[in-house]
Parts: sequence; C-alpha cells; structure tokens
Amino acid sequence: QVQLVESGGGLVQTGGSLRLSCAASGRTLRNYDRGWFRQAPGKEREFVAAIKWSGGKTYYVDSVKGRFTLSRDNAKNTVYLQMNSLKPEDTAVYYCAADAVLGRVGIMTAASDYDYWGQGTQVTVSL
Repeated sequence: QVQLVESGGGLVQTGGSLRLSCAASGRTLRNYDRGWFRQAPGKEREFVAAIKWSGGKTYYVDSVKGRFTLSRDNAKNTVYLQMNSLKPEDTAVYYCAADAVLGRVGIMTAASDYDYWGQGTQVTVSL
C-alpha cells in the first residue's frame, strides 16, 4: 500500500519560514513526479509546486516563485517544500501528491492528474 505522509506545518508569523516534508512508504514511488497543492477554506485545491523525479526540474505557481523551494532526497524517497517569506494568503492545508504516470513531458498541475495523496498538513500564517 502506498502512503504519503506530510509533516512540518504549523503557525508562523508573516515573513517567517516553514519546511514541509513528504515521505513515501509502501510501494516505491521513486520514479513518480511529486506535487504540492494547497487548499484554503472555501477555495478549490490549487497547484503550488512540483518536481520531476527524473532530472529534478522544479515548477512553481507564480505566487510562490522566489519564496518556495522544492527539493528531494532520493535515498529517503522524500520531498521537501521550503517556504520562506510567508504571507497570510499562504494559509491553507498543504497536500503532497504523486503522479503515477511515467514518462510525462513537463509536469501536471491539475489535482485530478495525481494518483496518491497525503493527509495534509495545516499551515497558518498570522499577521
């Protein structure tokens, strides 16, 4: 059974930083592209960032470019989302996901394209 487990969320003041982790267990997801999404109350789940497992190229939504950095640890089968200069509008539940379709060109930004999901971790940015 595949499992993605997020950690690292919490409460931080505007301008602060958090690092989210997404660890995979069960059937290996080593070749699967990984994405981060977030969902604020009353809003749809939105794409935040993603990383190609082959090659490590990263993609970000415009609103987080220059503030968030996605990285991976192949040995631990874990991806990290370093979030700096956090803003109140970053407040949401953050989810990591894995895309089980191999060989894609580019990255998927629609939640429906991802096959495995973590349980989510709350990030709250106060004024």
